[in-house]
Amino acid sequence: MKNPVGVMQGRLLPKYKGRYQAHPVGYWEEEFVVASQLGLDCIEFILDYNDVEKNPLLSEEGINRIKSSINKTNVDVKSICADYFMHAPLHSANSRVVQESVSILGELLNGASELGVTDIVIPCVDESSLSNAKDISQFAEVIRTLVPCAQAKGINFSLETDLPPDQFISLLELVDASNVTVNYDIGNSAALGFDPIEEITIYGQYITDIHIKDRVLNGGPVVLGNGCANFSTIFTRLKEIEYTGTFIMQAYRDEEGLAVFKSQLDWITPYLNIMYD
Repeated sequence: MKNPVGVMQGRLLPKYKGRYQAHPVGYWEEEFVVASQLGLDCIEFILDYNDVEKNPLLSEEGINRIKSSINKTNVDVKSICADYFMHAPLHSANSRVVQESVSILGELLNGASELGVTDIVIPCVDESSLSNAKDISQFAEVIRTLVPCAQAKGINFSLETDLPPDQFISLLELVDASNVTVNYDIGNSAALGFDPIEEITIYGQYITDIHIKDRVLNGGPVVLGNGCANFSTIFTRLKEIEYTGTFIMQAYRDEEGLAVFKSQLDWITPYLNIMYD
């Protein structure tokens, strides 16, 4: 069975308010049509901290509009990148921030369930990095309180972290829940200098969502193939472990998005085909 291939929301459209990655308020529906024309299977929706009240994921009317776009284009929404929690971490030292974030995640679970979403990606990077043992302990404690609700709805909390592989697997073991899984961001791992063979060997069985991206070591995103990511090794190893989740194009973008996306989709397609040989 073919792995679904999709796009991070906004990558096929002009930037929203100049932001590199953001939910495109007011014109997000246009992307479903473009994605369908490109033969993509899905869009990974974004929940931002900014303008969160305008995000369709958190209202019944919005969910119905998303369903309508799905039905018209056959482009699904199987995953959500919850960037909201980069700015309001579940392990914040401010208890009010944590309380509000738990409430938002609860609302998000309800909307995600209606859409048939399988993965909510929770970023623990940059501002929300798990930088010490206290952060890790608090994050695990909070996420465990939400695990039963997510399990009942058939949704994974797919964690994106900047932890080395041995620490990442320790976090998963600390939480100890079958629906707390891994978002594997190829570019971020390359920028951190991690060994993809070690990563996939240690926690490959937990990966349920993959972001396709390229970055230079200790640097930012670049066009696929121009950074440090070893795509040949990664896709060969993913095939060996029989990875069955989605691939989401979160590759380098410019102001408009579409032309540079098409060229990178063409570039990565032979690697994606490795999975189906």
